[in-house]
Amino acid sequence: MKHILVALLLLISTLGFAQKSIEKLLNKHNDNSIPYITPQQLNTAGKDVIVLDSRELKEYNTSHLKNAIHVGYNNFKINNIKKKIPNKNAEIIVYCSVGIRSESIGDSLKAAGYNNIKNLYGGIFEWKNNDLPVYNTVEKETDSIHTFSKHWSKWLIKGIKIYE
Repeated sequence: MKHILVALLLLISTLGFAQKSIEKLLNKHNDNSIPYITPQQLNTAGKDVIVLDSRELKEYNTSHLKNAIHVGYNNFKINNIKKKIPNKNAEIIVYCSVGIRSESIGDSLKAAGYNNIKNLYGGIFEWKNNDLPVYNTVEKETDSIHTFSKHWSKWLIKGIKIYE
């Protein structure tokens, strides 16, 4: 019984540390030019929200948020977005693994005149850490999350870490 209590306390303290650490990471790399939306807020958002995945295709193929549109990062083209989303007032949520690449893509959208953009706080990692569903290429729910690299995988607390 004592071992279970110690393990539970360790788990709780680790989750709190991860939350504070992700905030520290985002504060280090982002300038908050694109406001955040939490996983809980996005989960309860209306169906008119457009969700863009700014990770690379192998990451997206491993898992993504339901109905997310893959736009990538390395080969992101704003002209492709202008064709897919002509309404500059559309509510757009952009995400990546933790929220760093997605802020950059959000900045590109903002520069192109889009004015209702939010960045998913903590990206797909925080989404999954909050027990929210992700889907694979055949739109089947999965626990696998592409973590970009072994180094970045430390931010994913829940799920199966894939970084090949």
